[in-house]
Amino acid sequence: MGEAPPIKRMTADEFYAWQLEQDENYELVDGIPVLPAKAMTGASRRHDIITVNILSALRQKLRGQPCRPHTDDMAVKNPAGNIRRPDVTVDCKGGPARSMETGEPRVLVEVLSPSTMAFDRFRKVEEVKTNAHVRAILLVASESAEVIVWRRDREGGWHSEIVEGLAATIALPEIGCEMGLGEVYEETGVGSG
Repeated sequence: MGEAPPIKRMTADEFYAWQLEQDENYELVDGIPVLPAKAMTGASRRHDIITVNILSALRQKLRGQPCRPHTDDMAVKNPAGNIRRPDVTVDCKGGPARSMETGEPRVLVEVLSPSTMAFDRFRKVEEVKTNAHVRAILLVASESAEVIVWRRDREGGWHSEIVEGLAATIALPEIGCEMGLGEVYEETGVGSG
């Protein structure tokens, strides 16, 4: 048996060209294409409902505005060259119709599942904080009505707050709207006792 061929690290342009030939969405981490954790473990029905609820609510609230929500089909490129795919990205610049990358990713949303929670909450959050366009990161629990909101302050530092309970609202001044947790968790059974 021969040795496995060495893995060639890709640039972002090489990655996007390669991605076009794939059946699944990959991320680029340290030059190597990898499947996102949720692709390996599979997203639950609840995870999917929460993601669709957030997309739907943000699309309605941002209609006619320059910012618009996108699915994880749109990638976010970070300064170190890693390319990530948040569950929802609010892009406030746009770009060419055939682009696979956001122009100005202002708000990122990750719906947490028990299997991806530690990775999403720590490594991925710290990485996307380095993107100068990102102003807010929402980590949405899938097992309880709770969202950790990370915000960039005027000095460039970050602070977090926890928003919890179906009656609570997340203010999103970064994109000029707010979103109720009742909207986020509608039809999921979360928080209804």
